[in-house]
Amino acid sequence: MGNCRKEGENFQKLVDIMERLRKECPWDREQTNQSIKNNLIEEAYELFEAIEKNDEKAMIEELGDVLLQVVFHSQIKKDEGRFDINDVIQNLIEKLIRRHPHVFGGVDYHSIEGEDHLKKWEAIKEKEKQRQSILEGIPHRMPALMRAVKVQKRMAKVGFDWENPEQVMEKVEEELKELKEAKTEKEIKHEIGDLLIAVTNLARAYGIDPEEALHQSIDRSIRRFQYIEQKAKEKNISLKEMKLDDMEQYWQEAKSKGL
Repeated sequence: MGNCRKEGENFQKLVDIMERLRKECPWDREQTNQSIKNNLIEEAYELFEAIEKNDEKAMIEELGDVLLQVVFHSQIKKDEGRFDINDVIQNLIEKLIRRHPHVFGGVDYHSIEGEDHLKKWEAIKEKEKQRQSILEGIPHRMPALMRAVKVQKRMAKVGFDWENPEQVMEKVEEELKELKEAKTEKEIKHEIGDLLIAVTNLARAYGIDPEEALHQSIDRSIRRFQYIEQKAKEKNISLKEMKLDDMEQYWQEAKSKGL
């Protein structure tokens, strides 16, 4: 009970501090939901990285930074007379209760596992949202690969999907052929987008997260290029002085070393 009281007091102290900052700090007072919206994305990715590394000290800091964004946005709306943090919390409480009838509503889901349980959750969400299209509600500003997967999964729920990875591979080859035949910049851009969609579908068909696969590929590229940089230092030359053939040789060396 004491811990609950302390959590409540600390949260209220945070809200009070944010309210004071909005009144007394010139920078905080000038901010709008639009001006700070990108901060939330940045903080979320910093938290994501801390979680991946299981860095608990960093997680404490980054969770705090994400929480700050929630409190900041809510305070701005309170100052505008629209809503406050209590409305945010109350809405969340009601949603959690609605979406967990097996916990709060006397519905027995204990015999339901895995995919069926997820379907129940999704059915409750769909009833709440009352969407005109199954593709409504997917944020337009999500990272493109994540957005593509979300769209594809929604369409797959109603059977609009490939039967096997081999079919998707054929689609990738088809899109690559169309890209090679493209002439204008507009056509090339169009076909590159279609190729990326097809590759995303291929990753999904193999049960692979394309966002994660791309991140790992980028990490490999960084390690291999840093190997080239190290070789340039050993030879006491700049990267601009190094021949492209030598760069390619060192790249392949790095690759063979498992970098």
